[in-house]
Amino acid sequence: MITSKLPNIGTTIFTIMSKMASDYNAINLSQGYPGFDCDPYLQDLVSEYMRKGFNQYAPMSGIPVLKERIAEKTKLVYGADFDADSEVTVVSGATEALYSAVTAVVRKGDEVILLEPAYDSYAPAVELNQGIPVYVPLTLPDFSVDWEKVKSAINERTRLIMINSPHNPCGYVWTQNDLDQLAELIKDKEIFVISDEVYEHITFDGRKHIPVFSHPLLKERTFACGSFGKTFHVTGWKIGYCLAPKDLTAEFRKIHQFLTFSTSTPMQYALADFLEDSSRYLHLQEFYERKRDLFCEGLKQTKFSFTPAQGSFFQVVSYGHLTDESDVDLAVRITKENGVASIPVSVFYHDGLDHKLLRFCFAKDESVLEKGIELLTKIKF
Repeated sequence: MITSKLPNIGTTIFTIMSKMASDYNAINLSQGYPGFDCDPYLQDLVSEYMRKGFNQYAPMSGIPVLKERIAEKTKLVYGADFDADSEVTVVSGATEALYSAVTAVVRKGDEVILLEPAYDSYAPAVELNQGIPVYVPLTLPDFSVDWEKVKSAINERTRLIMINSPHNPCGYVWTQNDLDQLAELIKDKEIFVISDEVYEHITFDGRKHIPVFSHPLLKERTFACGSFGKTFHVTGWKIGYCLAPKDLTAEFRKIHQFLTFSTSTPMQYALADFLEDSSRYLHLQEFYERKRDLFCEGLKQTKFSFTPAQGSFFQVVSYGHLTDESDVDLAVRITKENGVASIPVSVFYHDGLDHKLLRFCFAKDESVLEKGIELLTKIKF
């Protein structure tokens, strides 16, 4: 009989709610993927490279031209310099990047600070590497960081802090003050940072994403994880990347090479060509802000209360003023009765803390969002 390394982990809520949406023919605003296709030109590029015979293993760290494009993009958008050869690694999705980075630095008994609510892959990655998750709650209603609580959680066993901006599930976008506070806390300690920045180009209301590596001290301690899936509407391609200093990248690649080794060759070449036109990602926030605004305008017709998300493609709503029903029960009920699937935010807490919040994904066609709103207005409390 096998002894599970993750005895408390079952099927993810994303799989459960997506299946339920399918079973009940509900609009799926639960799982975080776009409800529309990518640019046809990007598809054509992949086909072109397949026909040209670029169908064998790519170099372990990524094809050189794509790594160069990533470094160029990072310089253009953020003014940050990364050496394409020794500090940029292409991976099979940001989740792999997160896992490889955790594995590179966490040893048995090391403590890792996670800010909750937290994406569900963080804690399992820590536990599989025999680390100890230490949970620090974010501050409602905006889910900002309480730096005094983070400071109190740090001790001599703290090895790593995992951060996420723009935040999933709640959309908070880190400020320069957040980066300064983090740097101040770890400057005299041997603590690393993993920064999940997959929604980097999806910020709203004039906010700018401030990458963790924009801070000189943090840049030397950080693995920054990005995703082409979120940026170019190709989540099924599972192509991401990790930016880190040379010494951290060397350790990161030791894990990566035995985890996935390399990533889809024709897709890498296609993305390298696609990245040559910066307008394909520089205006993404405008595209998603229109969707957020449409969804939030519709939410005003419902009984939910909410504050428009600062970033990501998720909108959190509150219903505690309407009922004591658990968020899991409500999410299931409105999927079955009203035909709209969402994610209960309690699943992003290790102890299931229920603040009576649901998360909806607005990365969908306008007609889908409008239909979803129509159905949400009919919920009975």
